Amino acid sequence: MQQSTPPAAKPEVEKPKPPTPPAELQEREIATMDAAALIRILTDAGSPEFQKAKACQRAGELGAVEAVPAMAALLKDERLNTYARYGLEPISHPSADEALRSALTQLKGNLLIGVIASIGKRRDAKATPALAKMMYAGDANVASAAASALGQIGDAAAAKELQAALKKTQGLTKMAVADGLLACAEHLLAEGNREQALGLYVFLSAPELPRPARLGAMAAIIREETRVGRPR
Repeated sequence: MQQSTPPAAKPEVEKPKPPTPPAELQEREIATMDAAALIRILTDAGSPEFQKAKACQRAGELGAVEAVPAMAALLKDERLNTYARYGLEPISHPSADEALRSALTQLKGNLLIGVIASIGKRRDAKATPALAKMMYAGDANVASAAASALGQIGDAAAAKELQAALKKTQGLTKMAVADGLLACAEHLLAEGNREQALGLYVFLSAPELPRPARLGAMAAIIREETRVGRPR
């Protein structure tokens, strides 16, 4: 009986190497740059958008205060606004807050909404007066973003502005204001201002207020009044 001949081994096919991105789309070098090098990229009109975007990210990771003016200038850029905000948000220096507040009067539409969101993330209480006025803006999206940011700021002054706006707004803006006030109450509670937070929950429980916020407030009252460790 003849033995079958094993099939010949197939030659190994060399896997194609992944393409190497062009130099202007490589980020490895930017990921190790210091603030001075990043600023050179951010302020160079000839720098590709990709490099500027990565430079903003790196500046935020470094907390590079020196790069704040360069990133602030990019807040007006339709394509780089998000990256500039990403870089500014983690920088724990008043100049970053000042840059974002200054942009409130210079931007419109989605660029403005993005800056408002960044201010909310940073909980910049100095922006409260400007945000309060924006709750009455003709653009409902801007008004809603301002209400949300005030809720994130979450202090007594923000709560006062949100309570006042509930009586003057309507529709989707009123819902955003109510949600902002509910968030404000949660911040106050977390920071030890229990009585003030409970007062806001009671205020939000009124039958004429938007149902989602009203239900959230009522649930918060039940939670706090039945909590084992509550003050007595």
